[in-house]
Amino acid sequence: MSFYERLSAQDASFIGLEDARCHMHVGGVMLFDSDPVRTAEGGIDIERIRAAIESRLHLVPRFRQRLAYLPYERLPIWVDDDRFRLAYHVRHTALPKPGDERVLKRLVGRIMSQQLDRTRPLWEMWFVEGLDDNRFALISKTHHCMIDGVSGADLISVLMEPYPNHEPGEAVQWLPRPHPSDGRLLFDEARRRLAQPLDVARAAMSAVRHPEQALAKVEESVAALAEAFSPTLRPASLLPINTEVGPSRRFDWTQMAVADLKAVKNALGGTLNDVVLATVSGALRRFCLQRAIDPDALNVRALVPVSVRAPQEHGALGNRVTEIIAPLPIQLDDPVARLDAVRVTMGGLKESKQALGGEIMTAIAEWTVPNVLVQAVKLGIRSRPYNLTVTNVPGPQIPLYLLGCEMKTTFPVVPLFENVALVVGLFSYNGGLFWGFTADWETVPDLHDFVTAVEDSFRELQQVAARLTAQQERKTRPRRAKGTHEKPQRTLRTQRFAEKN
Repeated sequence: MSFYERLSAQDASFIGLEDARCHMHVGGVMLFDSDPVRTAEGGIDIERIRAAIESRLHLVPRFRQRLAYLPYERLPIWVDDDRFRLAYHVRHTALPKPGDERVLKRLVGRIMSQQLDRTRPLWEMWFVEGLDDNRFALISKTHHCMIDGVSGADLISVLMEPYPNHEPGEAVQWLPRPHPSDGRLLFDEARRRLAQPLDVARAAMSAVRHPEQALAKVEESVAALAEAFSPTLRPASLLPINTEVGPSRRFDWTQMAVADLKAVKNALGGTLNDVVLATVSGALRRFCLQRAIDPDALNVRALVPVSVRAPQEHGALGNRVTEIIAPLPIQLDDPVARLDAVRVTMGGLKESKQALGGEIMTAIAEWTVPNVLVQAVKLGIRSRPYNLTVTNVPGPQIPLYLLGCEMKTTFPVVPLFENVALVVGLFSYNGGLFWGFTADWETVPDLHDFVTAVEDSFRELQQVAARLTAQQERKTRPRRAKGTHEKPQRTLRTQRFAEKN
């Protein structure tokens, strides 16, 4: 029996947004202990690794499917790849000695600078031996039309195990299903289009029966769309990172302990994500000063993706994400004031309808064609509603293993969009918070300076939090209940920033 699956409008939009300069693949760089897969010659046993991956591919059938297109309209669909070869996707390479992380980062940049072959399943895994300290690396690369950050985290849990199992397992036999004929594809699409007026009629009948509810939904939808598009009417300041990007990439990383960020938020207030955004704000301030740019006069914003994936949708591939656009207070030189400003503005944005507006745009695209969403995104980006992307994805908080090799770190790789030459991705795993920085090769030659600025910015917050915690512990008054730490007083400048944004 023939098989195909239509891409959602949001998944298809990442196909439409991709061009020779903006590659729409996401990825990660994972570092492992190599002893369990080490060969007598000192390398890694790639055939055992391929066998382990093949034994789990039946859990993620999308990884054996490729893109095809509806006749005439050229809308993308998924079909089984009848020439699937695992060795094409699971690749093996090595670093030149001494195999340090600096060389590995350059390799990541080169791999991420190449588009995926659209005639094959849209993923690659590069296993890299020769890394120092008896480690190997896995560089994963998957098109954004297949996964978002949360489903990517689920995928890691599928391909790896929560215990050190050294056996690769048995592969499940797989037979590709035949592709549908053009006639069937045209018939199914015509039937889908004919069903849309019926859905409209049902909605209209419901509105007649419940006019108050219908009016309230319309008002909410209009307000949500207005909030979603409002940042495009007031462009963010032009930064050097807001320029046309090329095809080549740089990649860098750093890591922190989740417990350290929690200690800051417990002492100074806010959420863990507020601490992240305040840290990025401080880093951008330093970055601007290093480039002789006055940060005090800038209006800087970050695009912050928000998952709308329901609990029952975990484990499913595809994209279930919207976003909010958050002001970053880089004009504030006090780290506590920056965190307080982020906490206030993010609290207001969570109560706003920005995220709902993004969901409504996606729903509209489902009713029409994915190109509507693509054009809306391109138009929005060109009006510069934000300067960079900061995405934070929670991952498993237990150690994971591949053939008995423990995964020690996992740094996310996030794609660049048009006129956005720097993105910051974060992934939490097993008590660590792993930062991945992707940048355009030409625009951000000083990417490592920004990474250092992030580390220094967080250290500032950490030192203030430590002092405040020590002061509280020295006090002789009765111990406060958990969660009632003294919060720093909001400064006048912070208050003005919060009111303005």
